[in-house]
Amino acid sequence: MPVPPAGPADLHLHSNHSDGTEAPGEVMRQAHRHGVRTAALTDHDRTTGWTEAGDAAVALGMTFLPGMELSAKHEWRSVHVLGYLFDPDDAALRAETDRIRNDRIGRAERIVRNIGRDYDLHWDDVLAQTTLDATVGRPHIADALVARGIVRDRGEAFDGILHPREGYYEPHYAPDPLTAVRLITQAGGVAIIAHPVTAGRDRMMPVPYIERLVDAGLAGFEVDHRENTTAGKKLLRELAARHDLIVTGSSDYHGTGKPNVPGENTTATDMVARIIDRASGSGPRRP
Repeated sequence: MPVPPAGPADLHLHSNHSDGTEAPGEVMRQAHRHGVRTAALTDHDRTTGWTEAGDAAVALGMTFLPGMELSAKHEWRSVHVLGYLFDPDDAALRAETDRIRNDRIGRAERIVRNIGRDYDLHWDDVLAQTTLDATVGRPHIADALVARGIVRDRGEAFDGILHPREGYYEPHYAPDPLTAVRLITQAGGVAIIAHPVTAGRDRMMPVPYIERLVDAGLAGFEVDHRENTTAGKKLLRELAARHDLIVTGSSDYHGTGKPNVPGENTTATDMVARIIDRASGSGPRRP
């Protein structure tokens, strides 16, 4: 009989290996302080924090689920696909994440050049806000704007200078969600769409397309997330019930980069068990 995961479970946490502000081990310690007992590290398009986070979680008596948040795009919509317990050495998935990260760097440089025409901001300012070989993205540009005193915090940066309406925005490469789901699934992982209903029906992928994702191997939705709308959550639960999908809840913690707190939303133990049972690429780490 499978060993049940420890609970409560928060399956969406970020470290400074992507756009969080804390090292992977510290992310686990923060989660533990907030009562989380099963946690997943889900940095954007990379797995480099798994070992440190897993070691810290196990030392704290927690269950650790290796994960990642894979960037995708459907038409004009940004879609994030959480992948759990996949094989980090899968060649196809690694090639795709390498491509995404490399394009993010070029995209970030273009955005900084655009902003630099009107504000005193330079690429070195952004690099000063990154650690290790983190995936450079707009949050790091926001931090550079804060450090320069141009804005007060990340929120002001994203509401102002980094908002597409301001004209500095540049697109970046990302696969379509079907490709993302297939890559995670083929690598033995479990694919969950992150915060799918953050604002209005037009922002959500059409239901027929979501059902195509289910046919391609999508395992479920992150329903309990502070940015999902009430109406959107209701629709997701109906879809999950119709297709017997996994439903998760998470904080999307980024350290000081966002107000989100570990454990503010959690995933039921039986849903965590379904993720573990469904995966074949890698396994959870336990004390």
